[in-house]
Amino acid sequence: MTEGSDVILQRMMSLHPKIIDLTLDRVWRLLERLGNPQDRLPPVIHIAGTNGKGSTLAMIRAGLEARGERCHAYTSPHLARFHERIRLAGDLISEPDLTALLDEVEAANGGEPITYFEITTCAALLAMARTPADWTLLEVGLGGRLDATNVVVPRLSVITPVALDHQQYLGETLAEIASEKAGILKRQVPCVVAPQEDAALEAIEAAAARLGAPLIAHGQHWHVWEERSRLLFPDEHGLLDLPMPRLKGPHQVINAGTALAALRHLGADEAACEAAVDADWPARMQRLTTGPLVQAAGQARLWLDGGHNPAAGEALAATLAGMGGNGWHLICGMLNTKDVAGYLRPLAPHVATLHAVAVPDSDATLLPDQTAAAATACGIGATTAPQVAAALAAIVAAEPDARILICGSLYLAGYVLRENG
Repeated sequence: MTEGSDVILQRMMSLHPKIIDLTLDRVWRLLERLGNPQDRLPPVIHIAGTNGKGSTLAMIRAGLEARGERCHAYTSPHLARFHERIRLAGDLISEPDLTALLDEVEAANGGEPITYFEITTCAALLAMARTPADWTLLEVGLGGRLDATNVVVPRLSVITPVALDHQQYLGETLAEIASEKAGILKRQVPCVVAPQEDAALEAIEAAAARLGAPLIAHGQHWHVWEERSRLLFPDEHGLLDLPMPRLKGPHQVINAGTALAALRHLGADEAACEAAVDADWPARMQRLTTGPLVQAAGQARLWLDGGHNPAAGEALAATLAGMGGNGWHLICGMLNTKDVAGYLRPLAPHVATLHAVAVPDSDATLLPDQTAAAATACGIGATTAPQVAAALAAIVAAEPDARILICGSLYLAGYVLRENG
């Protein structure tokens, strides 16, 4: 019987003792054995940053596709199924194609040490090199300089807002982290830069100066803001007056602006830009409207968000404030590598209760008691629940028309989307 992709992916997870081990040596070795597919890709748009990479990529893709152009896209992590990571000329990779691809790449690797992200990135690059398209959109997995995607010379680089996250790998300060993100910059390749704190912008500018990489920077070359429920975007090409992004929250205005700056640099017209702001991306303040959890919620309204660091907490707090009221009920599960208090503190003024859960199927989950303790320390009334469904039942029993947000981890969001169908 032929193995499915899930079996091969599970085996790939055991090829290296560390989940994250930042170096490009193993990637270059495998790509060489595969015939260097990174050199045969359609023009690449390479996207790094701490928050907003996926949303920005989705908006750029929507704008390009509105012009009739075909886009490959590589994103991570996936939410429900691995196939979400690899999109070929607009369509998610099929199960037969993914299985054959993984078989080929696993054989080429020959059992040598390599991380799961590295080997699957090589597989994605191979698939994209073999499939005709007009563009390749690559989202950095972690950092930039030593990320497995950083083997390309792109047509355009993009750096979304940089914030503190993954300090154990990228550095303790904002400047150090920004320098790692700026590692995707290539000599004389333009880079769109989203709004940044001063320390991050200075680090990006220093890297760009060394490489002669022109910057298309927020505050200098383009601006974006909301006015009277419209999105205004002026740049050197003129003023765009567009609908607000479909994705909710003030931070999505920034992501939309970043995507629009990229599209305008690539010559997109107003229709393509309007298509960009209409893009959707799962687990970004996503309203759940169907499925078993929604049925169990009854009259209550249910949202899902995968943000998980302090900057994401601030963005989410601004989103909740914009939606009105301060009586939100959170079902929260986080990983033990995250700054839990930093994430929860901005949310506290908007939250009535928090039910802490474990992130299912994760060895790195924070114990619910620990999440609840962090929430209590931030001034949020917190308790624990054995799983999401139990937390939902407890909230609905106490307040049938509650507004409920499941949050704290992309892995928890992925579990919810799988379980909810």
